[in-house]
Amino acid sequence: MAQSFGNSDSLYDFVVKDGNGVKGLMDLGLSEVPERYIQPEEERIKKIGTRRHNVAPIDLSKLKGPDHKKVVDEIVRAAETLGFFQVVNHGVPFELLESLKDSAHKFFNLSPGEKCLFCPGVSPSSKVKYGTSFVPEKEKALEWKDYISMGYTIDEDALQYWPDQCKEVALDYLKLSSKIVREIIEILIENLGMKLEESRIEAIIEMKMVNMNYHPACPNPELTVGEGRHSDMGTMTVLLQDGIGGLYVKLDEDNNNNDGEWVEIPPIHGALVINIGDIIQIMSNGKYKSAEHRVRTTSNESRVSIPVFTAPKPTEKIGPLEELVKKDGVARYKQLIFQDYINNCFANAYHRKKSLDFAKSSP
Repeated sequence: MAQSFGNSDSLYDFVVKDGNGVKGLMDLGLSEVPERYIQPEEERIKKIGTRRHNVAPIDLSKLKGPDHKKVVDEIVRAAETLGFFQVVNHGVPFELLESLKDSAHKFFNLSPGEKCLFCPGVSPSSKVKYGTSFVPEKEKALEWKDYISMGYTIDEDALQYWPDQCKEVALDYLKLSSKIVREIIEILIENLGMKLEESRIEAIIEMKMVNMNYHPACPNPELTVGEGRHSDMGTMTVLLQDGIGGLYVKLDEDNNNNDGEWVEIPPIHGALVINIGDIIQIMSNGKYKSAEHRVRTTSNESRVSIPVFTAPKPTEKIGPLEELVKKDGVARYKQLIFQDYINNCFANAYHRKKSLDFAKSSP
């Protein structure tokens, strides 16, 4: 029999403070979404009427052959327009991708008590966090999502502190994904007519993190979001989708009203999704796009997605590349410390789509 919550605070305590998450809610046998999860009309994702972004994935293996320039052009065009593209023959074994999805389900199917061992304040490492939604203490409507976040420092710490259900496959995935990121960054920077020192590339991807996101089957998917609209604050993201779908990207990143078209990035078996982060948009002086994206829920199955985030070290100074500013004649973004950018993003949970506004130059 489903438990009832007398008020929003008791639900918040159960989901957030007690670490039960959305999974714990659904395990109670809920037949309808609690009010705290009902999104404003303008934030809901209407599947009917939206279209799929049916663009063939980019074959990264062809970078080492006669089609090198063609593949480079495909990557550049995608980064300049949508900011999202899918890649195949990327160097991450298919078996590892399948193991990742399996291990995510294993972790989220643990008991609340076992998952709570990774809650902030009790987790064995400050780099490992089990939680729900984005910043639940600041959000008016919560996301239909639980997650485990695993920040990387060294292999030994990952193998000691990350959850046993996923630590080995997650570490392998992070390392292989980081190689993809480095290769694509070099291509994008070279296309701008310049080359970055190895130390500079390492500095803008020094922070690395694997997340496992879990969106339980939802009784009222039309009222909720699995993840609200946002752009990724870091440098570049590599994402593994399962076969359920639900990732939507806004076509026109410069259109600030709510009427811009959203397209679905369909799951492609064995492919990985690459998306440009805010840092690449800033460094490229706006040439490359960090697009808003969001995730819908489904009533039929629980969905998992596994992103690897790369980002600058917190003390890194970020801004448009000087050579580009000279060439363009204008700096569209200001110079700032990345930690300040992070702080702004988390302080404004309601306005994540506006995160890049914080970095814009004054007119």
